[in-house]
Amino acid sequence: MKKIAPTDWKNQVRVFEKAGCTFVRQSGDHLIFHHPSAKRAVVIPRYDEVPVTIILNNMKTVGMNREEYLRLLQE
Repeated sequence: MKKIAPTDWKNQVRVFEKAGCTFVRQSGDHLIFHHPSAKRAVVIPRYDEVPVTIILNNMKTVGMNREEYLRLLQE
């Protein structure tokens, strides 16, 4: 099983937009996205390396599993 590794914020935006998130606003260096089935916002910080904990939290927010995340990252 491939591990989820830190990536830059541009990759995170690409993955979560493919998963159905839409950009709402920016607060400082944090991008705020909305997902139709999420109870709260998906927040992607504009870091060169977004930590795995943030990636996992955003995945849980939108109900995404590891396989789906890794597939979207490869596309």
